[in-house]
Amino acid sequence: MPRIVVITGTRRGIGRFLAESYLERGDCVVGCSREVSDLQHANYRHHCLDVADEEGVKKLFNATRKEFGQLDVLINNAGIASMNHSMLTPLSTVERVLNTNVTGTFLFCREAARLMQKKQFGRIVNFSTVAVPLKLDGEAIYAASKAAVVSLTEVLAKEFAALGITVNAIGPTPVKTDLIRSVPEDKIQALLDRQAIHRFGEYRDVANVIDFFISPASDFVTGQVIYLGGV
Repeated sequence: MPRIVVITGTRRGIGRFLAESYLERGDCVVGCSREVSDLQHANYRHHCLDVADEEGVKKLFNATRKEFGQLDVLINNAGIASMNHSMLTPLSTVERVLNTNVTGTFLFCREAARLMQKKQFGRIVNFSTVAVPLKLDGEAIYAASKAAVVSLTEVLAKEFAALGITVNAIGPTPVKTDLIRSVPEDKIQALLDRQAIHRFGEYRDVANVIDFFISPASDFVTGQVIYLGGV
């Protein structure tokens, strides 16, 4: 039987790559984004929603429950960044970043666990960032939101362990996506220089760690965060 995989933020970037990869492997993928997706596949289901909208999130999982009856994997990929000095960051930006990165991650974890517990099996992978351990200036709210995701991951790992659900997180280095498009080149290069391996992350690097976390053989790995690039 194919795995049932929920991935947030699948319209483009890493989320789109992951969705297409798992579909190629024969999995059934449920994706979401704020806008309509052009991803067409017999085993793909798309929902247009804001990940911080509780009712929208519940509808996604209710639809997944009705059609598939189970959930094996959740990948909380959706996220937004704010790369400004804290004194230049408006409250509206703070609320938007926290709602998407923290509230959205929490809601999807909660609803996923409710569905996963029926099978007493599940894999949840959240997204942090190297901005957390590096404490990058100019990214106060973004780094704070992803630090919250790390804390959430560690606590949920304990709360969900008895349900057969593991919860881990990945912290990518800069990957060439829309998330970093507006960042000055010199700032990105300075960040790459702080890594042990001085290059951009690639989609395959992210997928490799996620594959490790969601493997059935990784049932003894939970509450962990893997940062890429030797950070």
